Amino acid sequence: MFEQYTLGIEEEFQIVDPHTRELRSHVSEMLEEGKMLLGEKIKPEMIQSMIEVGTGICHNIQEARTDITNLRSIVSSLARKQGLEVVAASTHPISKWSEQKIYDDPHYTLLIEELQMVARSLLIFGLHVHVGIKDRERQIHIMNAARYFLPHVLALTTSSPFWLGINTGLKSYRSEVFKKFPRTDIPDHFDSYASFQRYIKLLLDTNCITNPRKIWWDVRPHPVFETLEFRVCDIPTRVDDTIAIAALFQAIVARLDKLIEKNLGFRLYRRALIQENKWRAVRWGLQGKMIDFGKQKEVPVRDLILELLEFVDEVLDDLGSRKEVEHIHTILERGTSADEQLQVFAETSSLEAVVDRLIQRTMENVPTI
Repeated sequence: MFEQYTLGIEEEFQIVDPHTRELRSHVSEMLEEGKMLLGEKIKPEMIQSMIEVGTGICHNIQEARTDITNLRSIVSSLARKQGLEVVAASTHPISKWSEQKIYDDPHYTLLIEELQMVARSLLIFGLHVHVGIKDRERQIHIMNAARYFLPHVLALTTSSPFWLGINTGLKSYRSEVFKKFPRTDIPDHFDSYASFQRYIKLLLDTNCITNPRKIWWDVRPHPVFETLEFRVCDIPTRVDDTIAIAALFQAIVARLDKLIEKNLGFRLYRRALIQENKWRAVRWGLQGKMIDFGKQKEVPVRDLILELLEFVDEVLDDLGSRKEVEHIHTILERGTSADEQLQVFAETSSLEAVVDRLIQRTMENVPTI
């Protein structure tokens, strides 16, 4: 049963000049060799200073670790051949969106035509985790319940405290930038997959969207793959953190699926309430409090994350992911990338020093080629 919860991980990297510490619009120069080495696992994104990699279908978290670590090694090697580095963080501390070049592709041209400056200013980098669920009806019911945990996991991944050279005061400024796009953030819950399909059909019929991929919620049934796609996270700077987050999402899906199998419900909360917790994750990360909806009071976010770990504990051995999920305790103890970036800036008053630290941490425990 537990082999069905396949994994796929997508990471979007910054392409950075290690001398100026600025972003460099250099993806085209990396893609030719990258395509020969990785095929469809590597691709450009809208901004030329971004490069995306994605694993194949992984049957367990160990396969996912091998694949995503290898991808980081290769994409870093491609960058270094150009005298550049890659960085895993959801915003660049210094660079300006207005100075970035757009990748020449009809899809991105149409997107900018549709969304104008909202699209042009999207200088953010994310992590997407796919968990396999073949039954579309089951996808919807798991998505409904999993929404509750999205703020908890966002708090574990924050990596975007700086924007255009400014300390934003937020741990995940990426989340606020992305909110400018339509059809983002926490989704509503749906009664059934048929209900979800009717929603999609209405948007298509009324020319709101041209295809279902233009729904960019924090979690969504993928329009093509038989997966639930989790999109809420900042990209963790350390690869070990990325692996832990992917394992946690897989465990959440497996645990909720087991509850449904036993005909046990998970209480569904209103989108407006979950949004309150998401804002707290965006603003304070692991240092804040969230609402415990059952107790109807504030509690430290770390306590809620520990409760989440207890909730998924019974599926970890079947998934073979106990070691990877236990790494969440390490994140709770030392903080996230955003916490470290802010600490470096407090100590040095230098955003260039922050970029240097990000370059270093991105390749921590990643073999160089």
